[in-house]
Amino acid sequence: MTDRRGVVAKRAENLSPGVPYVRGWNWARQSAGALADQLVLLGLDSDFPGLVADVNVFGDGLVQLGAVRPEAAELVASLIAAGLNAESGEATAGMPLLPPREAPAA
Repeated sequence: MTDRRGVVAKRAENLSPGVPYVRGWNWARQSAGALADQLVLLGLDSDFPGLVADVNVFGDGLVQLGAVRPEAAELVASLIAAGLNAESGEATAGMPLLPPREAPAA
């Protein structure tokens, strides 16, 4: 069974000809590296020892976080929420929430 993004598809342990595994894995490796860099800056790198790049049978890159402590997962979730709140606040800062109303035609 696979979701629409192929995330729950089996890992690519047996390779099939014609599937671009390297492209998917390389993208996952770059993404895992970017995440690892941010985790180091936050001092959370030791909380994600299982962070690795992988690829599924369809050649889609996957980033595996591995087993993490609940506290680390909660902290990352709160950081994501704070970032989204800050981003949405920046997008609306100084801008009206609704477009200006036009005066009715007389």
